This record gives sequence, C-alpha cells and structure tokens, in this order.
Amino acid sequence: MREKKHWSYAAIGIFIIWLFHLSGILGIYFGDSQWFIDKSPLNLFISLLLFLWLFPIRRFKAFFLLFLFCGIGLFAEWLGVHYGLLFGTYEYGENLGVKLDGVPYLIGFYWALLTFITSAISEKTGLPGWTQPLLGAGLMVLLDIFMEKSAPAFGFWQFDGEVPLDNYLAWFGIGLLLQLILYFSKVKGNFKISLHLYLAQLLFFLFFYFFSIS
Repeated sequence: MREKKHWSYAAIGIFIIWLFHLSGILGIYFGDSQWFIDKSPLNLFISLLLFLWLFPIRRFKAFFLLFLFCGIGLFAEWLGVHYGLLFGTYEYGENLGVKLDGVPYLIGFYWALLTFITSAISEKTGLPGWTQPLLGAGLMVLLDIFMEKSAPAFGFWQFDGEVPLDNYLAWFGIGLLLQLILYFSKVKGNFKISLHLYLAQLLFFLFFYFFSIS
C-alpha cells in the first residue's frame, strides 16, 4: 500500500514537472514570451520543491549536503561575479529572484539540485568506481552548454562577450568535486524523479538553443 502511494506521488510530481516545462516552451515561443520568462524563478522554485519532496531530502546527511552544495555554488558564483574568477566575467540579471551580494539564492540551490539528480542518474548506469562522478559532472556541463545561449534573453545572466572555455571547465571541476562528495557520502535518491527533472530541463534549454527568442 505504501509503495502504491509512493508511485502515485511520483506520477503527480512527474506530471507537474513536464506541465511547467512544456508550458514554458509553448508560452515563451508561441505566446506572451515576456510573461512566461518572468515566471522562470517560479518554475525553478517548483522544481526545487518537487525535488525536496520526492528525491527525497529528509535525512540530516542529505540536508547537510544540500546546503553545503548550495554554499559552494553561491561562493563560486560570487567569485565569478565580483572578481571574474572561475567562469569568466559576467553578471546576473533580474529574473532569478532575490540575490545575495549579486548572486541569486536560486543559483546556489540549483547547483545542489543538479548535483543530486545527475548523481542519481549516473549511479543508475552501474558504471564502475569514480566513472560515475565523472559522468555526473559531464551531465551538469552538458546542461550548462545549452543554458548559456538562452540565459541573456531570459534575463538570467550575461557574459562580457562570448562565453569562455573557462566557464565550462569550471562547471566540470566544481561539478566533479560535488559529485565526489555525494558519491562517497552514499546518499541515495529517486532515479525516476531525477531523470525526469533532468530531461525536462534539458529539453527546455535544448529547444531554445535551436529556436532562439533573441
């Protein structure tokens, strides 16, 4: 009975994930683009809530790692925004919600969310040893590659010129560090929810990578 309830909750969560991401694609491309773009923080926040609920993040170790990864992500982004370190020279726009000294809180939580779900996906592959963290970091970079093209048009962030190679190297390096921490902590999560969260975001940014709104 408990298992059936779990799967029904997961089905509801997956439906909401795809509803919001597909609605975002259709609304931005075919409807009132600015109205839907302005709701981007809401979309990310709902994804975060579903992740916390269904991954799930309930035990102390998972909570600790969530906030640790969030803190590492915020600090890395702060170094980038204020000193041009790691990622290159860029600044955040106004469409990712409340900021901490120029860096949106949502970005820190997004680093954490993305680490957890890509780790769950790479673990499911059954690859040996440290190849799982390598795959997880690679999946994080893959999503960033497609995000970068749409980020300025969405009011997320803007680089001073072209996106530098350093950005992707930093994403991989920081992502690998977080993946290794999670790998050795042995925190387990929901593969199905992780896969749908990742694929929905990948499809969203992949679509606008090829069908730009700018």
